[in-house]
Amino acid sequence: MAVKKKSSWRSLMVSCFRDQDNINSSKKAKKHDGGEGGITKQKSFLGLSYLDISNPSSTTLSEDLSISLAGSDLHVFTQAELKVITQSFSSSNFLGEGGFGPVHKGFIDDKLRLGLKAQPVAVKLLDLDGLQGHREWLTEVMFLGQLKHPNLVKLIGYCCEEEHRLLVYEFMPRGSLESQLFRRCSLSLPWSTRLKIAYEAAKGLQFLHESEKPVIYRDFKASNILLDSDFTAKLSDFGLAKDGPAGDETHVSTRVMGTQGYAAPEYIMTGHLTAKSDVYSFGVVLLELLTGRRSVDKKRSSREQSLVEWARPMLNNARKIRRIMDPRLEDQYSETGARKAASLAYQCLRYRQKTRPCISTVVSVLEDIIDYKDDIPIGTFTYTVPTKPSIEVKETTSVQNCDKAKNVSKIDQHQKFRSNAHMARNHRLSLRNGLNSPGGERY
Repeated sequence: MAVKKKSSWRSLMVSCFRDQDNINSSKKAKKHDGGEGGITKQKSFLGLSYLDISNPSSTTLSEDLSISLAGSDLHVFTQAELKVITQSFSSSNFLGEGGFGPVHKGFIDDKLRLGLKAQPVAVKLLDLDGLQGHREWLTEVMFLGQLKHPNLVKLIGYCCEEEHRLLVYEFMPRGSLESQLFRRCSLSLPWSTRLKIAYEAAKGLQFLHESEKPVIYRDFKASNILLDSDFTAKLSDFGLAKDGPAGDETHVSTRVMGTQGYAAPEYIMTGHLTAKSDVYSFGVVLLELLTGRRSVDKKRSSREQSLVEWARPMLNNARKIRRIMDPRLEDQYSETGARKAASLAYQCLRYRQKTRPCISTVVSVLEDIIDYKDDIPIGTFTYTVPTKPSIEVKETTSVQNCDKAKNVSKIDQHQKFRSNAHMARNHRLSLRNGLNSPGGERY
């Protein structure tokens, strides 16, 4: 009797999300080159239950998904439970909306279900008419159900009832990097915080790329980097993630999906996806952190609408780095660190993907840049006049105010403040002679 081979969850991902266009193109490629080359070989579906998981109308979807995720710590919530914790998805709990659908804040604890840690959560509801669908929802569940890292957002659970698809994440109180960096009402992120975010986001990518089964994130952008209360960066939204090439394969061939301004040029032109595609996207985000500009900004002049095309010529020129730096930093950054960060962005944004650094190199360079703190200029010092100044300061101020007064005759000024001016003069003479200086030193 034939023994049924046990399939891993990663194999399931490969089979469930194979696009028909890719299957056809792969068949053509095999016929053309004899089955060899860099294009990912297509695998047949591994079984009816696995196929059913990718079918949103399957009656056994929830059961099959639970079996596939056996051993994970994900909670399977009911829609009624999620209505309770979000107050029926009240507008007062609304956090925002993306391509997946609306997101609402909620709160879970052991009163909802025994064993649940008391914490705020973000509940994402799939918009059935939105840009993403069941497959993206399922990809998110499968990847985040298995992958755990401090720089990946934690998926707490999901809901799969009839046509309803929901995801429950840890709540990230600072929102996205996009909102922190570009929202007008937000305070400007300081240099050290920007480097911290870049470094931790790179660590998240490094974990994905260097996993036993490498993962290509495919949608690295500012809006998908979430920040907790300490500005710890975590990657979110794995709906477009793909398994990396296996064995001797050089890339994964897939439909072109992603966000304008972040996708690597070779991926846009050929559909060939590699880990270096993520490195390019990281370079774009690093450039956003340096400049405070969006990757694409239609409100700017045609020459400056594409951030990469505008900034690239200046990234490797030390004398021009200051031109691209975010003016809201007010020069409060390390010039050495800025030059190295700009050089790193330049390397990540190279046209040829083979010449880009791997993500482990990016992490190593960022570690060094974070250590450059000695040449960060000290901000301007502002002195606030005390509410109850000493007699000497009060008298000196009176003289200064007297000199600035308008519509008062010089004779009246002299008569009114003659004694004050005389005392102030004596005070200045005493300071000049060092009589009131600590240790007798002169100022």
